Amino acid sequence: MSHDDQRLSDPQHLGDPRQPGDLHQRSDLRQPADLRQPADLRQLVGRPEAPYLALLARGAPAEAYDRPVLLARADGAGPETLAALDAAKRLALRVRADLEGRRRREAELSALFETAHDLAGLRDLDAVLRAIVQRARSLLGTEVAYLSLNDLAAGDTYMRVTEGSVAARFQQLRLGMGEGLGGLVAQTARPYVTASYFEDDRFQHTSAIDSGVRDEGLVAILGVPLMLGSTVIGVLFAADRHPRVFAREEIALLGSFAAHAAVAIDTANLLAETRSALAELERANETIRDHSAVLERASEVHDRLTELVLRGGGVREVADAVSEVLHGAVEFADADSAEAAALRLGDSDGHALRHGEDWLAGVSAGGELLGALVLHGHAALDPVDRRTLERAALVTSLLLLARRSAGEAEQRVRGELLDDFLDAPGRDPRLLRERAARLRADLDAPHVVLAARTEGTDPGSAARRTAERRRIGSAAAYLAATRHGLASARDGGTVLLLPLGPGEVPAEVARQAAKQLSGALHEPVTVGASAVVTAPASTPAAVGAAYAEARRCLEALRLLGRSGEGAAAQDLGFLGLLLADARDIGGFVDRTIGAVVAYDRRRGTDLVRTLDAYFANGMSPARTREELHVHVNTVAQRIERIGRLLGPDWQCPARALEIQLALRLHRASPALTP
Repeated sequence: MSHDDQRLSDPQHLGDPRQPGDLHQRSDLRQPADLRQPADLRQLVGRPEAPYLALLARGAPAEAYDRPVLLARADGAGPETLAALDAAKRLALRVRADLEGRRRREAELSALFETAHDLAGLRDLDAVLRAIVQRARSLLGTEVAYLSLNDLAAGDTYMRVTEGSVAARFQQLRLGMGEGLGGLVAQTARPYVTASYFEDDRFQHTSAIDSGVRDEGLVAILGVPLMLGSTVIGVLFAADRHPRVFAREEIALLGSFAAHAAVAIDTANLLAETRSALAELERANETIRDHSAVLERASEVHDRLTELVLRGGGVREVADAVSEVLHGAVEFADADSAEAAALRLGDSDGHALRHGEDWLAGVSAGGELLGALVLHGHAALDPVDRRTLERAALVTSLLLLARRSAGEAEQRVRGELLDDFLDAPGRDPRLLRERAARLRADLDAPHVVLAARTEGTDPGSAARRTAERRRIGSAAAYLAATRHGLASARDGGTVLLLPLGPGEVPAEVARQAAKQLSGALHEPVTVGASAVVTAPASTPAAVGAAYAEARRCLEALRLLGRSGEGAAAQDLGFLGLLLADARDIGGFVDRTIGAVVAYDRRRGTDLVRTLDAYFANGMSPARTREELHVHVNTVAQRIERIGRLLGPDWQCPARALEIQLALRLHRASPALTP
């Protein structure tokens, strides 16, 4: 460690540990230009939070936050100073973690708004098509995505936009109706998928098409039609350069997005036609203005719904937005509702239909009816308002499928791999590594196992408990995916296997996980962490042992009344081991402070509370008096009585630690009672 790195005791930097004197009385200070003589920090000199405010101000790394305590301990600072510095350090690290989280969210929002700008600016058809293809590639995670449009005059379909393509011949392909996979989709208006294009004989192969596909190196291809009503206007593709089986959810998701994309194309075309009409019909200004207002309204509604999708809005937000636009009450009815049944009987073919005094628009994807949007309070709807309701139904289906695909598929794949580690530790490590690599998880790096559980007090119905487990499972799966780890539902909660970054320790990962999961679920989530698992893929059995350790840590936290927190087993010291191993807790309490407890019970005194307050206030009689609201002489008399009951060495470090542990166990005794 360099000399300058050790200067951390001042709001700008700390003093040299080789200089004598108190931590807060150093004069050999050098102030960086961005923090020179700040009035607000000068007022804090001498306070324990001052060095940590300086570290926060200049964005110091996490390991720098240990130096003020180390320096103070090296200078012989008293326990009160060390305790204050340690408390300030923990608070500063929480603030630092929060600031880093905000920076990450700002970066994510910036990327999200850039994507939203592409789809929201429905003025340029080419820009809309590019945004559609980019979004399709992102949704399915494929190497290539492309879009073809039908040429009614030529009777074929041609490549319009590609993303990830490198071959010029492929980008200029034209497919006759029925030729190749894309021509077959355009002709039949049905999605087609192939895991190996050149081995699939379900469609007509031509030399021109096969040469273009071979130049691009494509193997697995999924194509879905772009439909306007019953008319196919093009095909949206997603493809990989290696064999891949597209799941049913992926096909349905791309199909729903293609329907949404077709509406976007239609809106852009309508706007283009409107501009032409405005140029040609100058004499009919009033008519043009009315027509333009209608189209702009449709565009505004579509932009608003698109923005909801891109910023992660929910079904309720879509319903609220459409309610505001259509001046009526809109609600979502699930697939088992009477409204959904009416849609099945009515054969609406994707269009809104009248049902009594209401209007219904089906929320469907890939032929599956997911529910319905119900508009109340409108006896009649003009075509634009009806189209608005239909678009809202498309957006709702996209939201439902995206969340189902991202949640269920990701949680299932990652959960199955983690379950194999826990239930079948004898599996071939090579196969485990291969499966982990497909999830971008490096199981040869150090990991930590976390056990997490919500702290709801109301058990509720079985359905509610299942829903709670699903919620924490989804939140844990998202956390595992963002950290390239694994997650699985287990034992009424969830288990995570997360990699450790440079300088990370299990306790800090547990605290961060507890904070993120609690924020996602809007209720406390307690997280226990294991010790470091050096290389899970090399020693699969170690994951099961680490999970057992994490569960013991979780139970210890709950018994200590620290629900909603995260910690590692080793952080709890003797108390954590005592609780986790189910030792003789009652006997330990009785041996350690039983004389004081018995004295209170016989005499009706308050020695246990006094002892607890005495340790909580750093063994200061003055502060103990303030907390108990008694005279200092009363505190002195009680302390003297406690000393006679516990023995003369009760305040030495070893005895004091045991007494404090016993006090905590005594407080937690109702929770420990079987």
